[in-house]
Parts: sequence; structure tokens; C-alpha cells
Amino acid sequence: MDAQRLQHFLDIAAKKKILVLGDLMLDEFVWGNVVRISPEAPVPVVEVERESSYPGGAANVARNLRQFCQEVHVLGSIGKDAAGEKLRCLMGEEGLETESLIYTEETPTIVKTRIIAQHQQVVRVDREKKSSRNARLLQSAMERSFLLLKTMDAILFEDYGKGFLCQELVDAILNKRKDQIVTSDPHPGNPLDWPGITVIKPNRTEAFAAAGVPLTPPVFPAERDLALLSVGERLLQRWHSQALLITLGEQGMMLFRSGHQPYHTPTRAQEVYDVSGAGDTAIALYTIGITSGATPQEAAELANHAAGIVIGKLGTATCSPEELQESFLKFSS
Repeated sequence: MDAQRLQHFLDIAAKKKILVLGDLMLDEFVWGNVVRISPEAPVPVVEVERESSYPGGAANVARNLRQFCQEVHVLGSIGKDAAGEKLRCLMGEEGLETESLIYTEETPTIVKTRIIAQHQQVVRVDREKKSSRNARLLQSAMERSFLLLKTMDAILFEDYGKGFLCQELVDAILNKRKDQIVTSDPHPGNPLDWPGITVIKPNRTEAFAAAGVPLTPPVFPAERDLALLSVGERLLQRWHSQALLITLGEQGMMLFRSGHQPYHTPTRAQEVYDVSGAGDTAIALYTIGITSGATPQEAAELANHAAGIVIGKLGTATCSPEELQESFLKFSS
């Protein structure tokens, strides 16, 4: 993809409005240095230098979209607690539209705290309670999504398996939509059907789990990975999606479409510091590409370049249009 065509997509994307539905989280990072081993147990002692917080889960997908789009609306549930208020404020600072958030008293806001020392994650602490399915939450999510659908160009489902997304909500939105692009980042622990969806993006492990196939080691080159190719074809038939994009870590990504040969795009990563959030970036940029008129192969390239950028950063990161342009320029030279 040359610079002119990339700029064409970026110009179109800047006018788009996208709705993100899914599990919302607060990502916290504690940054410091390890100077000694604790005398109380054989564990490192981290001397804290600073702390930072970012919107996580589906909210991180929305952050990635907002770098490129005019409007990004977030629909999900958060607790009526300090973490929920902090998450709402952080999303607002990112320019995200939060008027459709659903507040619940019974389910606290999910918080993931990562301890980082010498550029390495030492431990992660999760505070969460899976959302309980209830008619009030479902009805509220449907009503708010139906109002937003009238002005959205695309809909993105981000499932972390925490309980917000269910088949009833997915079916209601798919039946209510008009001609919007619809994309999904699924979770194997929450098997859902996606009839007619534009693209589904699992990673390799999730794809094998969703297909009910034992996970096998990657084969190099990826085009000769017969198990992966079989899983891709099986999931296309099961989900009836227009496309399936499987992220492959250091091998890049593989795009599957019915009636087409699988399309492999190798990784564009130069350095790998932190792979957390790379999948969020990938589905965000693929959605942006398709919504802006890119072909599925071009959208896969956008996703691959952007994912290569964010894994070169520590923490929950995003990719900017300028960084994306630099990446395409670097690999075209």
C-alpha cells in the first residue's frame, strides 16, 4: 500500500462514527525497580517510581479507534464505585463518548493491575467479578444500542468473556442494523454465533479453542501450517462471517475468506516489549480499514502494521496515524 492510498483511508476514517460494545476494564500500571529479594519470601521487592491508569478491555479498543475516527461511542457496564468513576473520566479524557455506559451496583468495575520493573511485568493482580446475566442489563443495553445504531458507520463487539455480551444482545443488534460494518473480537469461553458479520478476529490459541481442535505448535512458514488452515476453514463455515482474521504473534496474521486463498501478512514488529493489547489494536484497525473502503487484504495490512507498533511499547498502548504512516514507509523502502 503506497502513501497516497494510506492517506486516502485515513482521510475517510477521520469522518467515521463507530460503536464499541463489550467488557470494560480499568488497566493500572505500577512502575518501579527491583533492588533486592524480600527477606519474607523468595520474591522481588519493587520500589515504586510512578503509577498510571488507562481504559482497558473494550475501552482500549475504543481508544485505538479514537486515534483515527471522528466519534467512538462505548457501550458496556461498570460498577458504581471509585474504579468505575476513574474509568469513565479516563475515557472522557481520551475523547470517547460515554453517555451510554450502564452502571451496576451488583458487579464492581474490573481492575487489572500490572507491576512493571526494569521493563518487565513482574505480576498482574486482577480484581473482578463476572457480570451476572439479568433482564434489566440486557434491556438497557438493547435500548441504548438501538438509539446509537441510527448514526453509526460500524459496530465492534469486544468480548473478554466477562459476561456483558450474550447471544440475545448480539442477535438483537445484528437484526436491527442496516448496512453498518460489524466486526468482533470473540472469546472462546463465551461461544456466540455471528451470522453475516463482516469479520471475526481471534488469536491462534482462541481460534483452535473455538474450533474444538487441540492446539498444535506453529509451523513455519505459516502458509504450510495445515492445522491452522483447517481451523480457519472450519471457523468460516461455523460463524458464516465474510472474513476471519487470525493473529499469529511473531508470524503476523492470516486472513481467511470463502472462495479465496488464505492471505498471510508477516509481522511488522521491530521490537517486542509488551504484547498486551495488540489484539485490541488489530481489530480496531481492521474495522477502520473496512469501514473506510479498504479491501480485506489492505485492512489486514493496516491491522498488522498497527499491532507491530503497539507491541514495541510498554503498557496498554495505541497507534497514531503518524506512526502508521511511518511504518508503511519503513517497510516499503
